Amino acid sequence: MQNEKDKAIWEIAQARASFKRHLFSYVVVNLFLNAIWFISSRQHTSYYWPIWPMLGWGIGLAMHYFGAYHGDKVFSAEKEYEKLKNKS
Repeated sequence: MQNEKDKAIWEIAQARASFKRHLFSYVVVNLFLNAIWFISSRQHTSYYWPIWPMLGWGIGLAMHYFGAYHGDKVFSAEKEYEKLKNKS
């Protein structure tokens, strides 16, 4: 039983560490894209194209966050079991 809990905690820790690496990559790459836009656009009035990779990747990042920090609670078999048990 304890070994199963340790394994579950380890998987949660891995998912959260993976999210943090993903977030770091998102920030670094988008800073780089914004720097390219800033340097290449004249008078900074040109079309702000970095918004598209930021939005697209941001959606994936949000899903990763949800899975790493809240997914285990929402899709928990134990939670569903308790709901059904309390109904009867």
